[in-house]
Amino acid sequence: MGSPRARALTAEQFQGLANVPAATIWFTNIDNPNTRRAYQNDVEDFVAFCGIEHAGEFRDVTRAHVIAWRTVLEHRELAPATVRRKLSAISSLFDHLCNENAVTHNPVSGVKRPAADANEGKTPALSDDQARMLLQAPEGDSIKAKRDRAIIAVYLFHAMRRSELAALKVSSLGERRGVMHFTVFGKGSKTRYVPVHPAALSALNDYLDVAGHRQDKSGALFRPVKNNITLTLENAITGGGIYAAVKEYGRRAGITVDGLCLHALRATAATNALEHQSDIAYVQTWLGHANISTTRLYDRRKSRPEDSPTFKVSY
Repeated sequence: MGSPRARALTAEQFQGLANVPAATIWFTNIDNPNTRRAYQNDVEDFVAFCGIEHAGEFRDVTRAHVIAWRTVLEHRELAPATVRRKLSAISSLFDHLCNENAVTHNPVSGVKRPAADANEGKTPALSDDQARMLLQAPEGDSIKAKRDRAIIAVYLFHAMRRSELAALKVSSLGERRGVMHFTVFGKGSKTRYVPVHPAALSALNDYLDVAGHRQDKSGALFRPVKNNITLTLENAITGGGIYAAVKEYGRRAGITVDGLCLHALRATAATNALEHQSDIAYVQTWLGHANISTTRLYDRRKSRPEDSPTFKVSY
């Protein structure tokens, strides 16, 4: 045998890691910061309800505790989707604790959850005319106008999440099988490859031609156009910055839609794809949804005003 390797951890550090609570490890394994924050709030809510003060008390939690908590959540008049998420968070935690042999069973198993809303989602979707107006709203030949036209085009033709779009790098745009694609890093550390729409590719090329960072492959694709206190020109534009720009262009275009937000642009793209006969299973993959029931929330084909029997009535 060769000479033993030097130990990287001291005995105290080794024991400290051995004593890390299983719940803490579970939290750190949740990659998406928004999901991690939501699940942490859900677990803290459940712990407060049960009065759990020590990790060992998780072993004493029964299905009755979970049902009682669910009743409290329902009395708060939370949305069914929120109650389902909270129960999922606790179930996921107990699954992890079971795998770690910290508890003997998952008390959430068998607890009935609110039914998923089979109707369309509450996020508004723009009409085709409104989408066209928004695409044309950034006027002029400035770097900012070209950048913002490209951002809106990427949203409306590819249905990305805000975090996904903000995280795009120059290298995220590349050729696969002769077609330009985005490499998108989505929820759950899942990667998907999204073909680039010709209109968006044209807007992106216009932007990169004047922005001057096309060769900076590891750098951010969408960047600020001027330095400020928190961002330099090499940083990625923030999700908040994108949201503010889209809201302003919506105002300029005269688009009056309650709840107009970046997710509305994702909903618009998904709705448009479904209305033009795109297969819902492909749309699910395109959106990066783990469950097709989430994709169905964007399927508004049965509620198109122009298809209503109202307009078939004739006297």
